[in-house]
Amino acid sequence: MTFRDIFIQHNWDTVRDSIYSKTAQDVERALAAGRRTLEDFKALISPAALPYLEQMAQLSHRLTRQRFGNTMQLYIPLYLSNECQNICTYCGFSLDNKIRRKTLHAAEIMQEVEVIKAMGYKHVLLVTGEAWQTVGVDYFKEALQLIGPHFSHISMEVQPMDEEDYAALIPLGLQSVLVYQETYHEADYKLHHPKGRKSNFDYRLETPDRLGRAGIHKMGLGVLIGLEDWRTDSFFTALHLQYLERTYWQTRYSISFPRLRPCAGGLPPKVEMKDRELVQLICAYRLLDPDVELSLSTRESEQFRNHVIKLGITTMSAGSKTNPGGYAADLQSLEQFEISDERSPQAIAQMLQSQGYEPVWKDWDGSLAVSS
Repeated sequence: MTFRDIFIQHNWDTVRDSIYSKTAQDVERALAAGRRTLEDFKALISPAALPYLEQMAQLSHRLTRQRFGNTMQLYIPLYLSNECQNICTYCGFSLDNKIRRKTLHAAEIMQEVEVIKAMGYKHVLLVTGEAWQTVGVDYFKEALQLIGPHFSHISMEVQPMDEEDYAALIPLGLQSVLVYQETYHEADYKLHHPKGRKSNFDYRLETPDRLGRAGIHKMGLGVLIGLEDWRTDSFFTALHLQYLERTYWQTRYSISFPRLRPCAGGLPPKVEMKDRELVQLICAYRLLDPDVELSLSTRESEQFRNHVIKLGITTMSAGSKTNPGGYAADLQSLEQFEISDERSPQAIAQMLQSQGYEPVWKDWDGSLAVSS
């Protein structure tokens, strides 16, 4: 059994109609619940919940402080390559974009590592396009062996892989994998991914199952907000999360909220999500799942990030560059998307401290793992 077996039991249009039919009474029932269900989650992300946003925010803040204290984890992406064999309508790395491609070699990787270490980071997220011949498993093995000694926690956001590939990378220091479905609307998914391995909806959908069987320490889920109706996509993300938590209960989980940002050759959002609606979604996830980590990237503005950190967010990026070699080696290579919050990690840390939070520069240390 995989999540696909659960997924096919839910019709997109039926789920969407159910969300939009929720009433104020449904929202009040969800807010009063002790342990919230997916039906409660539908109510909390529905238009009917917007008048209750202040109450949701207070509950979300209290739950987050109870579970995570006054800490905020900080991470930074390290883009290793912008080569990609997929065509994706929303991405600057898409194969049909006529751009200069770049994949970092060992010396360039180490230049990036030195700059990132000097910022204070112990947690790094490795990112590439999806180009199997150039940045495949062998490349990742070499990169992990180079980078591993310098960081306490290494995450990856690359192409989905087979279970045995993940099993081979975990002993080399891979602790977390982020794999976003982009959208759970199958027809629209195929529309936005017309060419390349990423066009295989089911293979991507079942990637978290392969990660769970491989024994990954943590995995991240999410959708690209703007490709489809964000409320319906978020329900399917929550459905996926609950399935994974039941099935691979030893793994930790995080949810991210990437909103579609401008990029070379990109498309405008099909569905615009307002700031208040993103706050609503963040709070709804926290009320559904007090233990899940919630992450907010530099895609969001400085002002928005300053205000939303107290409402459920537990992890933030800072000082991000979204191009290969962007920290030290090649300041001119193409970015995957435009960032909005351009403050330095030190400035973010000072902002967090001014609000009573402790910046945490590493997520998890391998020395804490318990041998079987």
